[in-house]
Amino acid sequence: MNSFTFYSPTKVIFGAGTADRAGEAVRAAGGSYVLVLYGGGSAVRSGVLGRVTDSLERAGLRWASVGGVQPNPRLALAQQIADEWRDKGIDFLLAVGGGSVLDTMKAVSMSLACGGPVWDFFSGAREVTAAVPMGSVITIAAAGSETSDSAVLTNEALGTKRGKNTDFNRPRFAIMDPELTYTLPPRQTACGVTDIMMHTLERYFSDCEGDYLTDAIAEALLRDVMDAGLLAMREPESYAARSEIMWCGSLSHNDLTGLGHPKDFSVHQLGHELSAMFDVPHGESLSMMWGAWARFVCAQNPARFAGLGRKVLAVTERDDEAAAQLTISGFEAYWQRLGMPVSLGQGIGVQSEETLRRLAEGCSRQGSRKVGVFRPIDTADMLAIYQAANR
Repeated sequence: MNSFTFYSPTKVIFGAGTADRAGEAVRAAGGSYVLVLYGGGSAVRSGVLGRVTDSLERAGLRWASVGGVQPNPRLALAQQIADEWRDKGIDFLLAVGGGSVLDTMKAVSMSLACGGPVWDFFSGAREVTAAVPMGSVITIAAAGSETSDSAVLTNEALGTKRGKNTDFNRPRFAIMDPELTYTLPPRQTACGVTDIMMHTLERYFSDCEGDYLTDAIAEALLRDVMDAGLLAMREPESYAARSEIMWCGSLSHNDLTGLGHPKDFSVHQLGHELSAMFDVPHGESLSMMWGAWARFVCAQNPARFAGLGRKVLAVTERDDEAAAQLTISGFEAYWQRLGMPVSLGQGIGVQSEETLRRLAEGCSRQGSRKVGVFRPIDTADMLAIYQAANR
């Protein structure tokens, strides 16, 4: 087992009906004046927002709310919220929604606590030194942001998407009611399952060997979420499926599935460029790129791919190189069963060579960085991967 530090302080309140406990959870975390953030009208129409705010009132808490968070959360809205609420005494932030709402909440928390422009923290101009306490009520199982240290934000003006990892991003609690995900459109369910898988795969493909328990947890999670994903697509109101997906989402991104491994996240970086340029759903940006990335780096350690395929996809081929290719094709076939694209052509359409170059240059930040650890990739590698996906 390789060395690691594991820190996951978020209290998880899991199960049917738990949205009604938001008020008591905020009060227990020390909040008294709560700003509730949410996305579109579904939080209102479904009644979950009302249930949450009713619980805040029962707990004797002051509250206000702001909606309008979009997928691929925008800097402009996060900055607007921070500016509007900076001096109004807010001492707790509560997200009702999925990863985009949570990421917006985290960005607002940074700015309210530390002052200054939100983008400074995502661009690296400033470090996060404090945060307004936060909690969440999850309505989409996907990003795992409710128990992670990460946040991602899109700068519309610059056409770029950046992430920020810091322990200050960790919410005090996560309320997880699987029943709130029953009415998700199939596309959102499929994107969520894909994101959960990718958070696990991006940790699995590392440059370290020997963390056998960590690998076994990752492999079990992949098997579980893949089975549950297919069941949820067939039976949207299956509590068994929805609860497994929701719990897998949190465990896939609280670092448990990658303990002892440095994280790769090359596919996320490649996908962020697609999201920034085309506003494509995050899960689709990942499924479009994973196969092209995997085939490009596979020769680095085909046994790693082969072993995963044997344990997760029941690959029986004994030759590692052949088994590795079957593994890559097997994951792509699974995503296609969910209705997810596995190439640019299936998702955003085949792109021009100039567009692919712009994507590669953006991902490498004009050649100033490499990404990944399994096999670090530079601008030329990124271009080759985008080209391979461009079908």
